Amino acid sequence: MNTRIALLILGSVLTVIPAAQSLSAQQSIAAPPQALVLDGDIAGTHDPSIAKDGDTWYVFATATGPNHKGELPIRCSKDLHLWKECGYVFPAVPDWTKKELPESKELWAPDISYFNGEFHLYYAFSAFGKNTSGIALLTNKTLDPRSPNFHWVDQGLVLRSYVEDDFNAIDPNLILDADGHAWLSFGSFWTGIKMRRIDPKTGKLAAEDTKLYSLASRKRPDNPPPDPPGLPGNWQAIEAPFVIHHDTFYYLFVSFDLCCRGVKSSYKTMVGRSKNVTGPYLDADGKSLMDGGGTAVLVGNERWIGPGGESILQQKDGDIIVFHAYDGKTGHPSLQISTIRWSDGWPHAALEDVPKSLAK
Repeated sequence: MNTRIALLILGSVLTVIPAAQSLSAQQSIAAPPQALVLDGDIAGTHDPSIAKDGDTWYVFATATGPNHKGELPIRCSKDLHLWKECGYVFPAVPDWTKKELPESKELWAPDISYFNGEFHLYYAFSAFGKNTSGIALLTNKTLDPRSPNFHWVDQGLVLRSYVEDDFNAIDPNLILDADGHAWLSFGSFWTGIKMRRIDPKTGKLAAEDTKLYSLASRKRPDNPPPDPPGLPGNWQAIEAPFVIHHDTFYYLFVSFDLCCRGVKSSYKTMVGRSKNVTGPYLDADGKSLMDGGGTAVLVGNERWIGPGGESILQQKDGDIIVFHAYDGKTGHPSLQISTIRWSDGWPHAALEDVPKSLAK
């Protein structure tokens, strides 16, 4: 029997559940959200996006570390607990993105979705701290590399942002609304999270609706500190949007504050909801996300710092949130997964913590 365990945290109560049990069985045993215990090739995962094809879950992420062998690494699992490396989407940054934006040295924040008979992988290219950025698209009939139909087709550029824009075209996320219309949310710093309508046949921007919708932003403080040299102000830090439709609401998940700083990272995952996919999104207190609102879903602890870069997978036996967090001692990112408990119309998730018996 698999001896790995999953930890459930509710207030001061700690419950242990065998990881070998099914997700639905785990959720029926206890109401609290569950932080799954993961094993295998999970270290270094950043900005994970998850999908399931057949009997396998696939996580796409941003490559980290100086010695990665490709761009947009893939990890796969049969049970959501044990993960292994399953290659890279690209062996290197595509030539066309280098020509489009010579400053871009790597690919970021992939988003995997399935519609119109194909998997769609949106991804970003940019230069750190700048809004000269782009979002591009790949499609594939399957995620199974053993299938004869497995082949990534480069569909090219979807969207650009330039220095004169007040938004940043990175961190894409695709949602199909209740009427089957496709929408792409994106954004990082500047004036926050934006959305554009997508043509589901091409995966590119729709011609019938060219409006740039604003979904969320941070509120400027009265006396913000000086901006870091060559970078936007830290108070503007909102990114990594992910939108889902649950019951009668759309939920916008975002990451507040700073990623990518090891043990000094301050990421946290926040959420708001709306009756319409284009907003307005409000938090549990009724504050607009356009005015800095947001209800906390995941906040760091002693064991794991800066949980964010999230994606959500809606499943018949229970929704899950997949994200990265930084090791509280080393600062290195790692894959994290929690079940989602829906209560009073709001999502709740768990983050593994240091057991009280081991805490200082």
